[in-house]
Amino acid sequence: MIKGITLVSAVAEGAAFDRLNSLFTALGFEQGKGWQDAQGRGAAFLAPTGNLEFVTGRPPAVPPVLVEVNQLDHIHTLVEKWLSENGEATVSAPGLTHWNSRLFTVQLTPELTLGFWQSENPLHNQPPAVEGDLSAANMRFAIVTTRWNTVITDRLLQGSLDALHRSGAAKSDIEIVRVPGAWEVPSAARTLAESKKFDAIITLGCLLRGETAHYEAIYNEVARGIGQSQQETGIPHAFGVLTCETLEQALDRAGLKAGNKGFEAAIAAIEMVSIQRKLAAQIGQVKP
Repeated sequence: MIKGITLVSAVAEGAAFDRLNSLFTALGFEQGKGWQDAQGRGAAFLAPTGNLEFVTGRPPAVPPVLVEVNQLDHIHTLVEKWLSENGEATVSAPGLTHWNSRLFTVQLTPELTLGFWQSENPLHNQPPAVEGDLSAANMRFAIVTTRWNTVITDRLLQGSLDALHRSGAAKSDIEIVRVPGAWEVPSAARTLAESKKFDAIITLGCLLRGETAHYEAIYNEVARGIGQSQQETGIPHAFGVLTCETLEQALDRAGLKAGNKGFEAAIAAIEMVSIQRKLAAQIGQVKP
């Protein structure tokens, strides 16, 4: 079984060899095991992945050493900084290529040119994964919210409804249940989940430390109860119970400055239902 690939490139001068080592070290390459004897020196640099490419006919118009990176502009800045501290060399500006990427080159010596590139395809080299879609059509949701701190929870509820309706959920497929406070949320969520009438439960609430002396005890039990209901029923539960120091912090997280956590909880619920359906379809296709 193939374990790895090593390409050995000769560097004519010792000074160029040292400059190349210095540049790769500055860019964060992991160093492998080097060597030195009476005839020369060697330095190894490791990368998470490697490619071996063979060509015939017209050679590609790229440097012989290509380094794939993310955050190409940041790498370009690091290279320019290194060059300003380590002598003259030629570095090009990042530019588009005909192979759907961006590339810049570094001419360290007349014989030694490096290329740094980044794909413009956001899925390039990403491992395949099952991910949820954000369509709520034909899904049923229950929202458990509280009457306590309604100035906050009503904002969270509106955020959740906005996310569901924007994603295609019908009004008739959304059930809203109001409970007295956060302590009662897990019980209502468990009852709704056990009914098997809903694809996901969205839990909303708000706990303020300044209002409740036993704030942490309540929060821990609410989180434990919601998590236990999800694990034991198999129905996704989205957690939208805020735990804040002050009313101002809660308002910020309910739509004023830091997004609306009710909206985010609903989006998470939609995605988890989609993931569960996809996984169930895959498992059903697996032959025993």
